[in-house]
Amino acid sequence: MDISLLSKMIGQLLLDHEEVGLPGLGAFMAEMVPASFSDKGYTINPPYRRVTFIPSRSEDDSLVSLYSESNGIDYDQSKAILQHFLEEAKKELLEKKLVVFPGLGRLRSTRQNNFFFITDEDLDIFPDGFGLAAVSLKNHVETREEVQSKVEELVSLVEGSATVEEDAAPMEIPEIPLVEPADETIEEVVAEPEVKIEKVRRERHFPKWLKVTLVTILIVAAVAAVALATFVVLAQAAPDFIDSILYTPEELRIINYQ
Repeated sequence: MDISLLSKMIGQLLLDHEEVGLPGLGAFMAEMVPASFSDKGYTINPPYRRVTFIPSRSEDDSLVSLYSESNGIDYDQSKAILQHFLEEAKKELLEKKLVVFPGLGRLRSTRQNNFFFITDEDLDIFPDGFGLAAVSLKNHVETREEVQSKVEELVSLVEGSATVEEDAAPMEIPEIPLVEPADETIEEVVAEPEVKIEKVRRERHFPKWLKVTLVTILIVAAVAAVALATFVVLAQAAPDFIDSILYTPEELRIINYQ
């Protein structure tokens, strides 16, 4: 007996059974999950069968029967072999907090020695759902390259518009005052119109909408930083509240199962 053989038998039984008991350890449960919507209602996900693990529940004897028939041994001997192997697996789970079932998933243990199961993404125990795939209701999803190309085109249009405006309507240079300022030199008075011209040119190259966009980005970044800091504080002060956000009620029930 090894973990790969055990995983193979469990996977085979889950195709036709809703429960597969592991003597002395628990039981794998398979249940149907109906079709659902995601991506704000734009994607339809097909139905599938979900696998969970219930500790300290092993009334089902389908695994013992399958091992007995496959190896040509009696039921009691088969059960004894499986119990011995699963006892060793449980010790490893309590020590290392992880037992990998190849092709099925990972059985993990919390610091409070509560067991929960994480299914492999490629696990398929729903033969009737063969060929079903998620359906997107969106006509087209823009790629990153397409978005970047449109941004570059927009920037070119803005810069080109500013250049044409400068060529079509030359800027008038303010006249230099004839009266000499009391605290300024002649060079400073002559240089002042040039400074104003350069300032106007910079404003034309950076239109108002771009400034508003930059301010908006800075505000969003600040809000995100505050949210992250709040999350870190809550994770330290109220871990149970964070768990209710990260896990579904069913996963919390499995994690907190005594």
